[in-house]
Amino acid sequence: MADYYPLLFEPVLKDYVWGGRSLETILGRRLPPGVTAESWEIAAHPNGNSVVKNGPYTGLTLSALHEILGLDLVGRNSLWAHQRGKFPLLVKILDARERLSVQVHPNDDYALLHENKELGKTEMWVVLHAEPDGSIILGVKAGTRPDRFKAAAIEGNLDQFLNKITVKPGDFICVPSGSLHAILGGLVIAEIQQNSDVTYRVYDWGRQGADRPLHLDKAMEVINFNQVEPALKNALPLPSPAGQRREALCTNEYFTVERWFLAEGQLYEGECDGSTFEIWGSLNGVTHVEGGGVRVNLPAVNFTLLPAALGPFRVHAQSEATLLRIYSK
Repeated sequence: MADYYPLLFEPVLKDYVWGGRSLETILGRRLPPGVTAESWEIAAHPNGNSVVKNGPYTGLTLSALHEILGLDLVGRNSLWAHQRGKFPLLVKILDARERLSVQVHPNDDYALLHENKELGKTEMWVVLHAEPDGSIILGVKAGTRPDRFKAAAIEGNLDQFLNKITVKPGDFICVPSGSLHAILGGLVIAEIQQNSDVTYRVYDWGRQGADRPLHLDKAMEVINFNQVEPALKNALPLPSPAGQRREALCTNEYFTVERWFLAEGQLYEGECDGSTFEIWGSLNGVTHVEGGGVRVNLPAVNFTLLPAALGPFRVHAQSEATLLRIYSK
């Protein structure tokens, strides 16, 4: 097998209190007993390091592989992260059986100053499953004043300031650092984010304790109170190969996420030319990805990482398929 090939990973599972069993009952995965809240699909963080499960690099963590391959793995566009010894992104699947805390993430400057050289966190979500009343919180309501907001947070009476949005499968949400947000109950979500685990909880629905502290003072320093009643965005159609369809979901200084629709039998041919890695995720249908003389099957919902120096690759839809394409700008 080649040095560079499509990589598959064993995910890291997290058992936070708000999780459930939806990754088993809805996505068909085998889970250990108990609650599973998050599956870190592609992760290279001290709090969770996914392990390669195919090819010559089997058994290596993503962090170890990054040390070996360097920019050949992450690409020139991610030099900013590589120089800090970090893989740039983290990909998760979340089972929000119960509502997550109302929270905010800092930007890079604030996190590097206050969080022991951690990065900030800009992220985005794609809704995979939603109960009829599934919703999220993003931003604040019109007329929100920081002083009144903080007082209400201390009193546990924040609802009047929270911008709530009902969501359905296929919706996507861009969440820049500084966004006040929460994922409420009854959702399964794919999350793409900066490689960071910094979260400032503002309110936790009465669950706070020694293992779930609040961080209101820091949160107040980073919340963007100018993010007033944002609405869901529409996908932006992009030029596509003949007979195929793709659209831009979120793009920022850290990553771009596209959604691709392939009919049964359709083939996309791309190239990793050293500028960026690519992550392809199958949301429905069955595809396979080929590169470096290696073929990996990608049933829904699963992800593969293509090293930046891979060269030509192909994505082949074995059935009608919807995919995410993630790369660094």
